[in-house]
Order: sequence, then structure tokens, then C-alpha cells
Amino acid sequence: LHTTVRSLKKTGTEHWWLERHFKDPFVKAAKQQHYRCRSAFKLLEIDDKFRILRPGLSVLDCGAAPGAWSQVAVERVNALGADPAVPTGFVLGIDLLRISPLEGAVFLSEADVADPSMLRTIQSLLPAEKVDVILSDMAPNATGIKELDHQKLISLCLGLLNLSQSILKPKGVMLCKFWDGHESRLLQNRLKEQFQDVRTIKPQASRKDSAESYYLARLYKGK
Repeated sequence: LHTTVRSLKKTGTEHWWLERHFKDPFVKAAKQQHYRCRSAFKLLEIDDKFRILRPGLSVLDCGAAPGAWSQVAVERVNALGADPAVPTGFVLGIDLLRISPLEGAVFLSEADVADPSMLRTIQSLLPAEKVDVILSDMAPNATGIKELDHQKLISLCLGLLNLSQSILKPKGVMLCKFWDGHESRLLQNRLKEQFQDVRTIKPQASRKDSAESYYLARLYKGK
């Protein structure tokens, strides 16, 4: 009986998720516009408003799989040189998961951006060893314990902030996802120490029932 109840519960949850997924207008739009997943529209919306991605800029995309944000970055920084009238940018993506190849981007698959030994590898691939923009849609493997998952994600973001001191150009930009919780303010304050302008963004493409938001930190104060 218990097994049957658990199976019914799981099946019901899966059915609800699938129904929501296929009704999602951003899922449909991603298929139509050939983006790898719906999250592309979060970055598109943010960039349309704040213009953080421009031709000629170099970008590090952390937690890049399956590659939708890198697709957007390749287009916006002209990484393919599609427009010869403007500068050509560069996109490097990194993820613990495997990322399928994408024209115009360099990927480090099955690699941990939080591993200190990865710094030299990342720098060796970057033009002038530094980037103009750090993007992070990273998320830890969810435990289902809200506060623990929140803390894990904040730790990832703080690690990325430490990394920025080695690879982010002065006046550079960092965009990072976080899940709301009691340590969000800690991350926000750390960002304010390093950047002149920090704001919180909840894109329309973020599901209303999701705790996710993004910190957009601009004008990096580092040397």
C-alpha cells in the first residue's frame, strides 16, 4: 500500500511538472528560436535592459550547461564575427556537466570553476587572461532542504566573487543567480564592497513560484 501511494504521489507530481513545462510560453519560445533551454530569456531580458553584453567583450559563463546563456552571449558579443562592422568578442563556458559544442564558444566540460587548480586553465583560454563579464546561472544539486540549498548557492556565488579578483577587468560586470534566504544580504554586501552598482533582478522568465533572483553587480572596483 505504501509503495502504491508513493508511486501515485510521484506520478502526480511528474504529471504536474510536465503539464506546466509544456504550457510554459518560454519553453515554446526557446524551441522556436533554437535556444537550448528557457533560461536564455532571463539573460536576454536582463541584457535588453542593462546592456551588459556588447560586441567585443569577453565573457565567462559559469554553470553553462546546457549552453543557452552561452548562445545569448555569443550573439550579443559577436563572438562568431557575424557582424564585421563591430569588434569580435569571446565566450568561455564552464560546468560540472558535459556541454554540447557550440559554434563561437569555448567550453570546459566536467570542470569545477570552484577548484583553485582551474584558475590557470581558465586564464590560459581568456584573451589577456581576463574577462569583461562573469555570468553565473549555477545551482547546487538540490537537497530539497530550502535553507541548506540556499546556503550552498550563496557559497558558490561567494567563491565566484573571490575568483573575480583574479580574472575580472576593472569596471567589469558580474551577474549571479541566488535563492532568497537569510544569507542573501551577506552576498549583496560583499558585492557592494567590490562593485559600484549592485541591484536585484527578478526576470519575467523566472517562474513566479521560484525563489530565484539575480544580483547584477556593475563597475568592478578591482585593478
